[in-house]
Amino acid sequence: MAFICIPIPCFLILLYFFIKKPKTSFITTNWPLIGMLPGLLMVLHRIYDFTVELLEDSNLTFQFKGPWLAGMDLLVTVDPANIHYMLSTNFLNYNKGPELKEILDVFNDVIFNVDAELWKDHRKAVEGTLKHQGFATLSASATTSKLKNGLVPIFDHFAKEGMVLNFQDVFRRFTFDIFMVLITGSDPTSLSIDMPENEFDKALNEATEGVLYRHLKPRFLWKLQRWMRLGIEKKMVEANDIFYRVCAKYISAKREEVRLQGISHHSNNEECDDLLTSYIKLDTTKYEILNPSDDRFLKDIILTYIVAGRDTIASALTWFFWLLSENPKVVAKIRQEIDKNLPNSKIGQENSSFDPTDNNKLVYLHAALYESMRLYPPVPFEHKSPVKTDVLPSGHKVDADSKILILIYALGRMKAVWGEDASEFKPERWVTNTGSLRHEPSYKFLAFNAGPRSCPGKQVAMKLMKTVIVEILQNYDIHVIKGQKIEPLPGLILCMKHGLSVTITKRDSD
Repeated sequence: MAFICIPIPCFLILLYFFIKKPKTSFITTNWPLIGMLPGLLMVLHRIYDFTVELLEDSNLTFQFKGPWLAGMDLLVTVDPANIHYMLSTNFLNYNKGPELKEILDVFNDVIFNVDAELWKDHRKAVEGTLKHQGFATLSASATTSKLKNGLVPIFDHFAKEGMVLNFQDVFRRFTFDIFMVLITGSDPTSLSIDMPENEFDKALNEATEGVLYRHLKPRFLWKLQRWMRLGIEKKMVEANDIFYRVCAKYISAKREEVRLQGISHHSNNEECDDLLTSYIKLDTTKYEILNPSDDRFLKDIILTYIVAGRDTIASALTWFFWLLSENPKVVAKIRQEIDKNLPNSKIGQENSSFDPTDNNKLVYLHAALYESMRLYPPVPFEHKSPVKTDVLPSGHKVDADSKILILIYALGRMKAVWGEDASEFKPERWVTNTGSLRHEPSYKFLAFNAGPRSCPGKQVAMKLMKTVIVEILQNYDIHVIKGQKIEPLPGLILCMKHGLSVTITKRDSD
């Protein structure tokens, strides 16, 4: 649809120049009226890797010019000084902006889509909930249960039958089930041998895919498509309807459960309610804006935790296991570390002494996860908009309400930031000479964001991922099918375009 903006004779001339000129110089050509859109369209199929090349050649910051009056002009940066300035030093001047809220309208007022006082209240509530004494126990219990009753039986079945499994689909279902338990107290059991389709899960996939395409299209075009209900815009409208309908059922059932049980407004220190119950019982005197009596607010809470938990963790695990398949020496070192520090910890064993807190001993595994997320960050870009006109440390002037993209995917591959081996998978870069985890500034390693908006669920996510990895590596060998095309799918979350096909074999028990 985007090609309708370019007359055919003009397009042919541009195609000629694209063939004759280097790609990076072509995309930087600011054509009359149509800006740099033609070059963008030519590299859209490899947009992530192209931005790496572009920013390496542009001293880490690049000004993109879109078609006239299309609202596509934006500054792209991976300069750590700019990132630190926007996300920390001058944080109050850099919001998500009203345009991003419009692009993400399918997610309404989720925490990553709001600013100012509403964001402060959301953040305060999230931190209070996640820091509850019982939440870590609840999370560990849900993870262990889903491993034992969901993932392990499926792996055993597929190993026995010698069948091919889509790892990305498995991890999405695994994390979806876990977070629905944490949020609603109900397990949708989407992770089962027959792999049933779940409409809520499918709607999430459609919505996150559509968000990036809105970033890459002229504003008038995607709005026209939405009005006409065409293509991905039609799917996004349908996804929004599903969000409201499915969430309404959970919210209604939970309100009735709270009413019938007569649960008090204060949980004791030993137990932790599911997240939806906690928000229904929220002490509103502590917050200026949050309104738990509004079903729309609770719907946004469900989406906040699902998108933040399901998609990001599933993405991280999928890319991690693919990288392990390419680096067998890393697998061997992780297994050695597990055997040394976590004896008798297999969840499937009756005499298991597994304790998720023991995962803190696995420094090399932690390093390998960080290294994987450096190269394949679950959230590949961050959107910012200045409240007031400003000048970045790189010297670039940014106008009020202009658009800035921090390309996290490209940041992790910048030689100027990570050295000449930036494109290599080397967990050792995260380990000090004394064997401890090496600290890197958050504005350099942005997988969990930085500054006041840094991810409040970081520790929960890391524990969950390490628990899953330990269980899999102790019990199974994963064999990635040769010849499949591995490439990222443009979207809000960095997923594999074609999934990850694997076969599984059980390891011999010692």
